[in-house]
Amino acid sequence: MKKSYWSGFLCGVLCTVVFAFIGVTAFQFAINHASQDEISIQSTENTSSKISTINVLAKVSLLQKYIDTFYLNDVDGKDLEDGIYKGILKGLDDPYSVYYTKKEYSSLQESTTGVYCGIGAYVTQDVKTGVITIVQPFEGGPADVAGILPNDIIYKIEGEEVTGEDLSEVVAMMKGKKGTKVSLTVVRDKKKLDFSVTRNEIEIPTVEYKMMDNKIGYIKVSEFDEITAEQFRKALDDLEKQNEKGLIIDLRNNGGGRLTAVVDMLDRMLPEGVIVSTKNKKGEGDTYSSTDEEKFVKPLAVLINGNSASASEVFAGAIQDYGTGELIGTTSFGKGIVQTIFGLNDGTAVKLTTSEYFTPKGRNIHGKGLTPDVKVELKEELKQKVTIEPKDDNQLQTAIKEVQKEMK
Repeated sequence: MKKSYWSGFLCGVLCTVVFAFIGVTAFQFAINHASQDEISIQSTENTSSKISTINVLAKVSLLQKYIDTFYLNDVDGKDLEDGIYKGILKGLDDPYSVYYTKKEYSSLQESTTGVYCGIGAYVTQDVKTGVITIVQPFEGGPADVAGILPNDIIYKIEGEEVTGEDLSEVVAMMKGKKGTKVSLTVVRDKKKLDFSVTRNEIEIPTVEYKMMDNKIGYIKVSEFDEITAEQFRKALDDLEKQNEKGLIIDLRNNGGGRLTAVVDMLDRMLPEGVIVSTKNKKGEGDTYSSTDEEKFVKPLAVLINGNSASASEVFAGAIQDYGTGELIGTTSFGKGIVQTIFGLNDGTAVKLTTSEYFTPKGRNIHGKGLTPDVKVELKEELKQKVTIEPKDDNQLQTAIKEVQKEMK
């Protein structure tokens, strides 16, 4: 079976070489006519990125002989094939550019709709170390019920170490059918703890809001999905009907999401002008602008922290550049690049970093983050709490005071 797989694989690669010109032409035509959700780009020829097909074939043939001769276990041809594709993307040395198998891509598409089946927790990954950390379990969700806390480091899933693995793939491992269990090993205070979490259907609470004392509205945005812009507009409209005098938007622990969602939301908040612009490797890009149909003119504060990334930074950066509100909290994550997902015709996909983005004033915050106008560290004793009472939340209380100053 192993030899049959390798023979078929090599035959397929050789056929690819023979029809290379036809394939490249078809790919160029397809990508030039593709309509991307976020950014439309065209492929460009870069001689430094070309792979020597002859060398690859020779190396694969050599590896085949070693595996067939010495490898102890059975070989899964599909896993090997996926490994080759994943390896090409890993060669870019970019943690944000990855290859998705059919299952992984399906899981990714599911998560952006706002409903999925899993453990119910936000997670983040340190780009340098690859460490994956629980940011916030959903209150009452499977992870919360099992006893998992904020800042727990995910060490293993089903006995397999996940440090350094692609975050989307790790999230996919935690998803599954309702009622099934997934085992997690986490590190907390240098101790390893094992949990068995029963998966359940999760409806991501992307927007939560309420009216606080002194007619100050509060909107928490946990991520930017397809449903978020509509939820945000409804929340803001409802608070306006309740005659809010000021507003706090909480983007703490929001790892980002869809660029289209954040642009729609900022169009509701800003006067006419540039929201965000992008630039690809050719120096070309797109500019997203707000209209003059709607804007928010009341006192405003935006809460951010080290887990506020990507689309959150687009939102906060635009608010800061226009001077329509103050940023309060700690320096944001610093992800100023944009990824585009290309769905392939076999159900798989590839995600590539395609451009960098700039705030309305032309700032690129990649690797630097946004510096808050008022810096406030969350109290140490609150950092592992799933739910923090508003009266105890020193960052929120600072935001309330800043908004009240502007209301006078």
